[in-house]
Amino acid sequence: MSAMDPTEVFRQEASELFEVLEGALLDLGQRPDDRELVDSAFRALHTIKGSGAMFGFDKVASFTHEFETAFDRVRKGEIKPTQELISVALAAKDYIRALIEDPQSTDDIIGEAILDDLKRFVFSDQPAAPVAEIAEAPPLAPGESKQAGWHLYLEFESHILRNGSNPLDLLEDLCKLGPCFVVPVTDGIPFLDEMEPEDCYLKWDVKLHAACDKDAIDDVLMFVQDEMKLTLSPLEQVEAPAPLPLFQLLDEEPAPVAEMAAPAVEVAAAPAAQLTAKAEPKPEAKPESKSEPKSEAKRDDRGIATVRVQAERLDELMDRVGELVIAQARLTQLASSGSDLSIKMIAEEIERLASSLRDTTMGARMVPIGSLFGRFRRLVHDLSRDLSKPVEFVTTGEDTELDKTMIECLADPLVHLIRNAIDHGIEDTATRSANGKTEQGRIELAAVHSGAQVLVTVKDNGGGLNTARIRAKAEEQGLIASGTVLTDHEIHQFLFHPGFSTAQTISALSGRGVGMDVVKRTIENMRGTIDLSTRPGQGTTVTLRLPLTLAIIEGLLIRVGEGRYIIPLSAVEECVELTAEDERSRGRNFLNVRGNLVPFLRLREIMTASGAPDRHQKTIIISTGETRVGLVADQIIGNHQTVIKSLSKLHSDVTIFSGATILGDGTAALILDVAQLVAMAQSKVEKQHISEAA
Repeated sequence: MSAMDPTEVFRQEASELFEVLEGALLDLGQRPDDRELVDSAFRALHTIKGSGAMFGFDKVASFTHEFETAFDRVRKGEIKPTQELISVALAAKDYIRALIEDPQSTDDIIGEAILDDLKRFVFSDQPAAPVAEIAEAPPLAPGESKQAGWHLYLEFESHILRNGSNPLDLLEDLCKLGPCFVVPVTDGIPFLDEMEPEDCYLKWDVKLHAACDKDAIDDVLMFVQDEMKLTLSPLEQVEAPAPLPLFQLLDEEPAPVAEMAAPAVEVAAAPAAQLTAKAEPKPEAKPESKSEPKSEAKRDDRGIATVRVQAERLDELMDRVGELVIAQARLTQLASSGSDLSIKMIAEEIERLASSLRDTTMGARMVPIGSLFGRFRRLVHDLSRDLSKPVEFVTTGEDTELDKTMIECLADPLVHLIRNAIDHGIEDTATRSANGKTEQGRIELAAVHSGAQVLVTVKDNGGGLNTARIRAKAEEQGLIASGTVLTDHEIHQFLFHPGFSTAQTISALSGRGVGMDVVKRTIENMRGTIDLSTRPGQGTTVTLRLPLTLAIIEGLLIRVGEGRYIIPLSAVEECVELTAEDERSRGRNFLNVRGNLVPFLRLREIMTASGAPDRHQKTIIISTGETRVGLVADQIIGNHQTVIKSLSKLHSDVTIFSGATILGDGTAALILDVAQLVAMAQSKVEKQHISEAA
């Protein structure tokens, strides 16, 4: 089992930090006074800088340091993050990502230009100030006193040395903040025969005489905060001792902590006695315990951990589970054909275990769709800026889970839909104001479970679809004859036709008619469907109906002639028998299902099955969206766990099949593509209407 390349591990972790940084920056654009967002962005930058230096990415560490230094004015509250500053910070984030993922594609000139822009916005009130001045403390106002320093009590977890951290290095970094008096506390050291050589038993009592804030201390201890207890309290105004090297202090015999604390109390009492009677003396502040609750929670959750696994291994595991399901189906078929009860019991037990393993493996592949939704915030931000259309982006249902393969396939269609919604759907500010709307448009991206499907909707509050323009464009391209009677729903389907676009001009965003065609083709390849609804003047909603997974599905096994086929069970509404009256109406091909006419297709005709049909044929009612179609088969065999196998390129022109599976007896069964069959039925109905009208 080969170990992962440490550099690749850093790239993966940096990718997660970039998501955190980008999210914090985008949120800052909406909530510029949120201190937690600033701290979150700063922590991400600091971690990227430290880890980059550790793994040899010197350019990353250098550029991030400059970025961090300039952004420090935002953290100190000296300036507020403006939209212009956020845009430059996002560009800096993209440059750092490029330095990590593809260093050859970057140029130092680009980085220098970004830093110049960053300095220009950060120092807009101080045009002559260089970046180096940021680190200097601002001058004190008259009458203001400096913070004397901090009293720290550090207790590290015993395993900190095993994790590669060295407490002495951290103490040296604290000493760089100012004069520091460090006393090791040895009361936790066990007897020699009980001592573990790799455990840390020392605690540290530190008096830091430096006019720094708590954030500076947090920066030093950032990487070990989850592995320590920190008690922090401000020091009173006392005379700082002469600074001594840390290791010289450690070589001296440590005094007891109680003796060290006593003089500090006596010295602090003198200034307190000199206070006038203007106010009552304040009680001594209790030390601020920063890490104890977190540390306790950390201990409780230590058993709950995550493991980073390569995606290829999950794919391989899913393939093995699929083979196991096929073998289990063969065993079940063999057991059912015999009379040995013990074999049947074993087959049932293996079937139960295989089903449980299948569900567990599929659960391991499930990813919250929020990981995908987060990518589009930047897209909306940039498009809103480029098109000068203020847009609010709202997401719901981020916890909805989909198979990781589905997540990967869904990214491009959603990009096209969101771009179209902003470019075509959302009106410009003047038009919205004239129509009595708010100047800011709104894009809603939502996901929700619906049975065995996930519904992903993209909704805007723009002007809606212009049905007349779509029809005129369709007639212009010769897709329909002038005067043809079509419903609005049928007209809107032309938007998914290759090369169809209603844009007046071709731009970098639209006009070539390739976006919606790609969306439809991709969604259909995922065995999904698209619903389109619009309200003039109020907006458009696009709904994607997707299966939970592309690996293993529940299917309905049917027989047509001598062949067997699978229909995805999620598309099946009900099964009815083909009556003699329906059999006689061969010219019309409609079923009367509780007063509703449902068109049906005879699978024997489509598959050109040989032999005579069964006497009592069955009709399976399937649906996609609001459209229902019946499929006539000779026999319904029953439910079947279907492991989906892709068809070869030689069968790419056979559109009514979406894949194949292996049955228990080793033979193959083709999986019917429900969307294509429904489209075939609709086309057949339209031709029948035309022939009747003629």
